[in-house]
Amino acid sequence: MESRFQIRSEIGPLKTVLLHRPGEELLNLSPSNLERLLFDDIPYLEVAQAEHDVFARMLAEEGVHVLYLEDLVADALRASEDARGSFIEAYIEGSGVRGRVLAEAIGSYLLGLAREEDVVRKAIAGIRSDDIDAGGLDNATLSDLTSLAGSAGEHLIVDPIPNLYFTRDTFSVIGSGVSLNSMTKPARRREALFAQTIFAYHPDYLEPHLWYTPSEGPRIEGGDILVLSPTTVAIGVSERTEAAAIDAIAKRLLWAEQDERFDRVMAFSIPETRAFMHLDTVFTQVDVDTFTVHPNILSMMEVYELTRGREAGEVRVRHLDGALERTMAEALGLPSVCLIKCGGEDPIAAAREQWNDGSNTLAVRPGRVFVYQRNSVTNDILYAAGLELLEIPSAELSRGRGGPHCMSMAFIRDEIA
Repeated sequence: MESRFQIRSEIGPLKTVLLHRPGEELLNLSPSNLERLLFDDIPYLEVAQAEHDVFARMLAEEGVHVLYLEDLVADALRASEDARGSFIEAYIEGSGVRGRVLAEAIGSYLLGLAREEDVVRKAIAGIRSDDIDAGGLDNATLSDLTSLAGSAGEHLIVDPIPNLYFTRDTFSVIGSGVSLNSMTKPARRREALFAQTIFAYHPDYLEPHLWYTPSEGPRIEGGDILVLSPTTVAIGVSERTEAAAIDAIAKRLLWAEQDERFDRVMAFSIPETRAFMHLDTVFTQVDVDTFTVHPNILSMMEVYELTRGREAGEVRVRHLDGALERTMAEALGLPSVCLIKCGGEDPIAAAREQWNDGSNTLAVRPGRVFVYQRNSVTNDILYAAGLELLEIPSAELSRGRGGPHCMSMAFIRDEIA
């Protein structure tokens, strides 16, 4: 039986990946809620979906089995009599709905939807005042409903979850286990419910080994986690990931059972800014010895190495001095590595294309890499370095501030030949 999860590199031949096709949640973005929901602009849904469909089709043409988050959650809700009710209860609790009567009205609405797919789609899209049957609500609740809709400016009772198409962040496959991540921004915290539902009810993905859970507290997000080799995991200390979370997960990775453990966790400290929100927005692997990097990060990045100590459960921490090229070569057991600068030597191109995820690449096998078409300066440099690029259209997808790596959660990669 093929493993449900197996990730021991960022570049081994990609076999199975999880995506989420952007949906009606983008239609519930408006100027009044953009900042709260972590968007800078409103993507044009029809074009964003078309671009995403190209991405999925190209993955399939590369021999990758594409799964969709919404399908797995719907299948999980069908798998148990208790699943739909538990999902809706947790969804309402996590949405901050005020008042028992209003919460019950939302619950009745979701329970009344005909198909599990409809429940999942609506939970992601958000709940509007016109979704709820006002006939069963008392005057106080109707007033509360009106107040909620008016304050939101777009008749929303429950916010949409528009960042969900960045499936990389909510949970992470590391080896044959999963880190169920703890999201930093309130707008994204409900995303964990979808992964939790899959792991609690889906017959193919029940109860994976968990390296981390949100209940532990410190924040960690998947865009900061890169599995570099069978022995080495890199994790960013960033705007979205705290050092305390890295300490906790590193201890488990380093002291796992012999065939599951890693030998080294590298903590990359990067500036805590939105432009550099995750490690994979400034640094990704494209070949055995080649990485893309945002040049502005090179002088700012601090790297620490966490390894097993002498006593069981002990973790040693060492600051790594020297150039990033040497640090990565030593960590991967290579004579040297090549760092390809996003935007090359042009500082304006570097800033522009990093903002549009020029460093956020997804390898389907060593040297064959998905990139955003719009980052022409960086792409020309990657071509010149001998890489094979799979360019996807990105006029609208890029408005969410995430690239091919952000939009994909790898479940299974083969070993590098």
